[in-house]
Parts: sequence; structure tokens; C-alpha cells
Amino acid sequence: MKGAVAAGHRLTAGAAAEILRAGGNAFDAAVGGFFAACVAEPALASLGGGGYLLARERGGRASVFDFFTHTPGAGPRSRDLDFYPVTVDFGAARQVFHIGLGACAAPGAVRGMFAVHRDLGKLPMNELIRPAVELARGGVAVNRFQSYLLELLAPIFRTESALPLYAGAAPDKLLQPGDVFHNPPLADALEALAAEGDALFYEGDLGKRIVRACSDGGGYLTRDDLKNYRAYRRAPLLADYRGRRLATNPAPAAGGLLVAFGLEFLKTVELGKRGFEFGSIAAVKALSDAQLATCRLRDGGDGDGNFGDDGELDNAMRDPQRMQQYREQYRRVQTRTHARRGTTHISVIDAARNIASLSVSNGEGCGRVVDGFMLNNMLGEEDVNPRGFHKWRPNQRMASMMAPSVIADRGALTALGSGGSNRIRSALLQVISNLADFRMDAAAAVAAPRLHVEGAQLRMEAGFPAATINAATRDLGDHRVFNEPHMFFGGVHLAQVTRHGKLSAIGDPRRDGAGVVV
Repeated sequence: MKGAVAAGHRLTAGAAAEILRAGGNAFDAAVGGFFAACVAEPALASLGGGGYLLARERGGRASVFDFFTHTPGAGPRSRDLDFYPVTVDFGAARQVFHIGLGACAAPGAVRGMFAVHRDLGKLPMNELIRPAVELARGGVAVNRFQSYLLELLAPIFRTESALPLYAGAAPDKLLQPGDVFHNPPLADALEALAAEGDALFYEGDLGKRIVRACSDGGGYLTRDDLKNYRAYRRAPLLADYRGRRLATNPAPAAGGLLVAFGLEFLKTVELGKRGFEFGSIAAVKALSDAQLATCRLRDGGDGDGNFGDDGELDNAMRDPQRMQQYREQYRRVQTRTHARRGTTHISVIDAARNIASLSVSNGEGCGRVVDGFMLNNMLGEEDVNPRGFHKWRPNQRMASMMAPSVIADRGALTALGSGGSNRIRSALLQVISNLADFRMDAAAAVAAPRLHVEGAQLRMEAGFPAATINAATRDLGDHRVFNEPHMFFGGVHLAQVTRHGKLSAIGDPRRDGAGVVV
């Protein structure tokens, strides 16, 4: 077998698998999968966004490529800015997002993909981009989940700039299930990138069109913002849990730190032992407590959300006294609701045990399309602007909840990550606990019902015992129990190789994920 791929769409996973079959390694497959996701998952992945790739090379060396969005160099302003709210109806709640060119930060996805390819790739870039070009030209049959996302974000995808690309076959409708989505402008842009490299995006004609759109339309981005953009290669955050070594996303991102802190909190609880079986009242209480503790740590106790600025999380995990303080204080957590940011994930393991764990996001998109892709709205994202809008620091890498991760367990290796904004930390915490504490196999660990606690709010999926649900909802009055697995609880796409060499790939059904073993 050549490897395993798990992703948020069967065509994304299929493109990555095709690259493995052609002799590419895990890093090639992740890069090719990303470009395919820009076509097949347009509400989640875009050349105009950013993300992170955790690379674990054969032999164990691990590093994180940070190509998340970057704040503009000129600093915020309040005049002549295309920045405005739109309301999205989630059914159970309505939420306001901010879009427009004034919400667009410097995108890093293209530079990140080329950096990964230069450092770790094997096949030529044109071979990695070719599957995406073929999808963009030949067309993609829209599935139910992608149509749902477009309808959910209709105020963003119905803008004057976006509607011509995303209009469905039926009058006055966005792309519906079964409609075929063609994107010739994106195919042209991808072919040009394959031929000319990432300089086309950051210093060439494609970048000039992005900058012109921003300068003419009320955005921040300048030529220098693109020209000076850099992808960083960082040492991963390492943590131990139940004899397993976790490698995850380090600061200035927050997601990996919060997952690691949650696991540290759980170490004092004998999950999986008698009385703490999966779904028991005691086990669910422990998971709720751990999530409440990470809420407090994330908000730094004062609600300003500066979790990535001063090493607070790193320091807390290394200070037993401070850990105990957080355990004692977790019940006083007060947090605000954060944005449901659009994120997708790709996990790849190849036959040589190279691993790529890739998480990318475009926010919800800012509503403005350039050359077939939508620019991000990260400057309009509440959860990555904790000080408030137009108060960001110039020329800074933005923080994120994304946490692409790899677990090493006595010869077994697992790559995983999730979408879901502030639910990323709870989704990954629970899947890791399912694997380590409750000894579930990969498929069961992903499929098991989840819960999410945010301040005084509890959200649970059906599937827990009735007594557990009754006890949990009694303790937290603001609660909702979903009747079935739901995208609210993230989308953990997981690839795994056992110590004996057996491969598996699990796409989370909550987000129409797909897994392929090649």
C-alpha cells in the first residue's frame, strides 16, 4: 500500500491519493489535496486564505509550516474602508460576520504550499496542481454539504463579485446538490502558478490584481504586504499523554496549546477505568471541566484573549501550582461566543511513514473574488481579533485555533486535525481521549458523540446515555442536545498507521469527510 488520505471531500482525498499513486510522498499529496480543495470545497479552502501544515518526516523529525494570514503593515484605519456586517442564520442562532475587502488580511496559503514543496516535496509542482486544474475545468458535481455551506453563507456568496461564479442552475439559487461547478478563472490561475511559481501571487500579475482590488475597493493590502509575506517553519509543540507523544501547532497559534493544556488537565482523571467509562457521568464531567479550564486559560482570566502573546499557556503547563489554580478556578469561566470559521483539514500518511497534517481556512470569505477564488475575511473574524475590530497590530502573524497534529504511540502514528473554530480544541481533545483512554479504533474515535462547553453553554450530540445527558444539562442550564452528529462539533479527518503497518483513513461524517487507502 502507498498510503492513506482523509479529507473533507471525496475529490480532495481522491486528488491526494492520485498523487500518492504517481509516486509522490505525503507532503506532495497534501499540497495537491489543498489545491483540489480550493475547487471542491470553495466555502472552506481558497488561495486567498491561510493555514498550517505539521510535517513529520520519515525518522521522526517534525516541524510546522505556518502560512496563516498576516496583518497589513500600514495599520488599521476607520475611513474609506469596505468593511460591513452580514447576518447568517444557523437555525438555532443568528450570527453577525464582517466582510468586505477591509476584512482581508495578507493570505499565506500559496506561499505555504510552495514552501512545503520546496523543502519536502518530491514530484514537480505542475503534477501536484494538475488534478485541481482538471476539476476546475471539467467541473465538480456539488454535494449536499457544500451546497448547505453556500446557502448558510449566502450573504457572502451572493455579493456582486461572487454571485456570477457561485450561481446555481435554478433561477435565484446558489449552487445546489447535483449542479456542476466550473471555475475556468481558477484553472487559469492554477496553471499560471504551476508555471511561474508563488512569485506570481506575491510579486507578479496575480498579486497586482489583488492589490488593485483592495486599493480601489476599500481594502488594506498593499504591494509590500504581499511581497514581504513569509511562511515560517517552526518547531512543534510537544506534549505527552498516557505514554503517547503529541506534536501539534505551537504559538502564536492557540489551538494546539489549548489541546495540550486540556490533555494535561485530564491526566489527573482515570478515564477509561471503572466508573469513568466512555459516556459515564464522571467521564463527561471530566471532559466538561477540562474544556472549561481551557476557556479560562484562553481568555487569560481577563477576557482579552491574548493567549498567544506572552507564553501564558506554555508557562501554565510547566507550572504545577498554576495548573492546580486553573483546575480550582475553572467554574468561574465567562467567555463570549466566537465565529464559526470555515476550516477544512487533510491528513496524509505515505508508505515511508512521512506524515502531513494540514489545516486551512478562508474564514467565511470576504465576498470579493479575484481570478476565481475568494479572499479571506480574517480581519473581520471575532475569534482572531480579541481586542476588537480595527485594533490589530500591524505586520503581525494572526493567531488561530487550528491545530494540525500527529500522535506517536509505540510505533503507531496518527495524523489528525479539525475544522470548527473554537470547537477545534474540544473535538481534538475528545478524539485523542477516545484513542488513548477508551481504546477505540480510529473509526469509532471519530464517530463517537461529542460535547462542547463554552462558558455556561453546553452543547451535546445524541448518543450519550440518558442519565449522563440529564446530569450534564442539569449542571449547565444553557444547553442543547443535537439529535444527530452535527458539523458544529468539528470535522476530524484522521489517517493512521499501526505499528504493524496497517493503514486507515477516516473522514468525519459530520462534514462529509472521505478516507482513501491507496
